[in-house]
Amino acid sequence: MSWKRIWSIVRKEFIHIRRDPRTIALILLMPIMQMFLFGYAVSTNVEHIKTIIWDQARDQRSRELIQALVQSNYFDVVAYVESHDDIRGWVDRGKARVGFVIPADFSRRIDRGEAAPVQVLLDGSDPTTASTVLSAAGAIVQAKSAQLTAVTLERRGIASGKLGLPRIDLRPWVWYNPEMKSVNFNIPGLIGVILQNITMMLTAFAVVRERERGTLEQLIVTPIKPFELMWGKVIPYIIIGFADLLLAIAVGILWFGVPVHGNLLLLLALSFIFLVGALGIGLLISTISRTQLQAMQLTMFLVMPNILLSGFMFPQDAMPGFIEKISNVIPLTYFIEILRGIILKGVGFSYLLFQVFYLLVFGLVIIAISALKFRKNLE
Repeated sequence: MSWKRIWSIVRKEFIHIRRDPRTIALILLMPIMQMFLFGYAVSTNVEHIKTIIWDQARDQRSRELIQALVQSNYFDVVAYVESHDDIRGWVDRGKARVGFVIPADFSRRIDRGEAAPVQVLLDGSDPTTASTVLSAAGAIVQAKSAQLTAVTLERRGIASGKLGLPRIDLRPWVWYNPEMKSVNFNIPGLIGVILQNITMMLTAFAVVRERERGTLEQLIVTPIKPFELMWGKVIPYIIIGFADLLLAIAVGILWFGVPVHGNLLLLLALSFIFLVGALGIGLLISTISRTQLQAMQLTMFLVMPNILLSGFMFPQDAMPGFIEKISNVIPLTYFIEILRGIILKGVGFSYLLFQVFYLLVFGLVIIAISALKFRKNLE
């Protein structure tokens, strides 16, 4: 492999970009335009929220409360844990959105006519889900308290209403995004959408543009090998992708005021893994398309499912089961989890192992398929 020949292709590709004002406008204006257009929020409804329970009471009344939560269809209990650390671990890994803590003296307080506190721990990085949790939990607790009050009044008689009446005291604790600002949730996801769409779109035109202009045949007769030509095509867009990533992060931090709690260097490193896969998709589109119009149509065909199913616009908890399974195949789903995990939660690499593994495998597979298809087109 000759780096000199690769550099010649890189230089040639930058010359093409420089001579195309529409491409330059796309590179510079699209990320800023999308940040402003989509940065001011999307609202959704959520059900079947993944929930964990720390039931310290483990008696009939605590089980009745848990059953009321489950029967509401808002909460799906995925695990029972034994500590606050367990709850934080589940939430940090994205395996749960909310945790309920029922104290050991829950029933005794109710029997004494006192307020029985129930703590609800929320992942505030998704304000839509957090708001739904607070609203639904509040309504369920209020209904349960009313039921306890009715039972107590029936036992004591109406005249004894001056005595203390039992009630459940819901005490929310919102993590990661205490003010539940939707912009803090949308901007990290938007960064992922911008990075994929721009890099995939630009790479999709890389080979088909050469074919339409008749310059692909000229490159084939040169000493450049197919592998060198492919990387010469891809490297400029890797550089462009990182430039757009830094630009989008800067706008998110400086304009929208999104706080970054995690390691930016880790974010950039993991973004490279995602970027390889996105470029691989674009290169595959480029090799199977005969014209730039076909490449654009295929790109747009992939853009909308990525936006709608990746968790950027609609929480996965709100999706039907089979749709959620489709969303689990989309690489952007995992990259958005990485972005929100690092930016909002400040989690480290150990909490993102599954997402990184999936993106790495996907990137290697799609690049291999693209390279084989690219070589076949040149032979």
